[in-house]
Amino acid sequence: MNPADLKKMMEQAQQMQSKMGQLQAELAKMRFEASAGGGMITAVASGDLRIIEIRIEEEVFAGGDRALVQDLTAAAVNAALANAQRHAQEQVQKFSLGGLGMMNPNGGGE
Repeated sequence: MNPADLKKMMEQAQQMQSKMGQLQAELAKMRFEASAGGGMITAVASGDLRIIEIRIEEEVFAGGDRALVQDLTAAAVNAALANAQRHAQEQVQKFSLGGLGMMNPNGGGE
């Protein structure tokens, strides 16, 4: 590999790193919502897999069933995180596939 190709590859790698940082920042701003118990408990996760909010309908407390509240909360949180993770993986995969052509000094790219 000649020095010009190596330099080009290094520049492309830096561009990809910058774009990956932008993607991570965009994902962090996204919100993914899921509910359990017919909407009695809702969890909201960010694209960087953090729980932002948990909403619990008043009627959940009326039954006094602590185990039910815990189970529904866990289910809603897990579903919201799964939605966020699935979306993040899709975005990273799209980014990676688009970036593969960029790394080929013989052609391809964006």
